[in-house]
Amino acid sequence: MTKFEQLFNEYPFAMTNEQVQAQCAEIIKKHFDENNNRDVWMECLHQIDLTTLNGEDTVAKVEGMAKKVSEFPTKFPGIPNVAAMCVYPALASVARQNLPDGIGVACVSAGFPASQTFIEVKVAETAMALKEGATEIDIVISVGKFLEGRYQEVFDEISELKAVCGDHHLKVILETGALKTAENIWKASILAMAAGADFIKTSTGKIAVNATPEATFVMCQAIKAWKERTGVKVCYKPAGGVATTEEAVQHFTLVKEILGEDWLNNQSFRFGASRLANNLLSSIVGSETKYF
Repeated sequence: MTKFEQLFNEYPFAMTNEQVQAQCAEIIKKHFDENNNRDVWMECLHQIDLTTLNGEDTVAKVEGMAKKVSEFPTKFPGIPNVAAMCVYPALASVARQNLPDGIGVACVSAGFPASQTFIEVKVAETAMALKEGATEIDIVISVGKFLEGRYQEVFDEISELKAVCGDHHLKVILETGALKTAENIWKASILAMAAGADFIKTSTGKIAVNATPEATFVMCQAIKAWKERTGVKVCYKPAGGVATTEEAVQHFTLVKEILGEDWLNNQSFRFGASRLANNLLSSIVGSETKYF
């Protein structure tokens, strides 16, 4: 028995995709209404990594986003600000220089979004992003290697990149839409946590299927199992496709019911989003608002 067969035996997953879908829907149906309120909308806004990850991103665009984040407390007093901005590594220094203290700079790294490059390149890019001002690093697992069962290679890559990050948070994107099955999502979650992930994250937002409630259900169950067995708290980030207030509240509800109150803060739970910020803000203020 390989060490990964042993690992997956220690954390077994016995649910079908249909069972996951049914249990996920049941939680949302039972608890959505109690969470669909202004306090939760504000907490969800406070958990956002405000994201721009486009080929046409410019210094001026990132400066403009950072300016809006910086001015947000003045423009909207009493409403908590976003948690961080998420940008490509080449724009990390721009974000850092223009953001106030207390707002993180999350950088995608390591060959984002496909992760199809050499580990040496992944290590160098991650180190350079941190040097340029990133406070958090978001990487994607080598999905192809995972699907081929090359678990040791996937594990080693995550471990090496966590070593580069040191005390900085490493968010490991599973690209759940490409994994397709609940069992694969579970195994990838366990593997990433075993390799040292500080957060596990659903998606890049660059493929057709991104963050779904079912993926959140499976990943939060894995985080719960990991915490119960090891005592280590791993954090969670749904990203890609979470755009409406309703969708945010669905994910919030699942995190609350599966993981509990300890995760309901922006140190333990983030949304990777662009459109979501304005939609939540509109819900909070009670009229359509396009600030970000």
